[in-house]
Amino acid sequence: MILNLDFNSEKPIYIQMREEIIKSIANGELEINESLPSVRAMAEEIGINLHTVSKAYNLLKDEGYINIDRRKGAIVNELPIDKTKENFENIKGQIELLVAESYLKGIKEDEFMDLCKNYFNNYEVKR
Repeated sequence: MILNLDFNSEKPIYIQMREEIIKSIANGELEINESLPSVRAMAEEIGINLHTVSKAYNLLKDEGYINIDRRKGAIVNELPIDKTKENFENIKGQIELLVAESYLKGIKEDEFMDLCKNYFNNYEVKR
């Protein structure tokens, strides 16, 4: 699995890992019931502390993207993930911030909506 991480970014590595793994699940690179590398293997492959990988995996588990089994390790959960009120509110907050940033950076509504549609359709096609 290839994760595009920016070690010079102000965004923490575990958050970058979380985001990259979510995108990999959404685009089908990671399949349902597929095992992710062990915490130790992933840490060695990327060259980071194993606690950073563990933090990313635990966050993904808490959000429902993966399941962690002592024997099998981290495994991609069934899709779609439950559309709970908490999940919906979380997404709503992220979209609100993204819209605000886009607005302040001069992106027009039609440009923003086209971007959203293109990304959403891209994931649907890959699944």
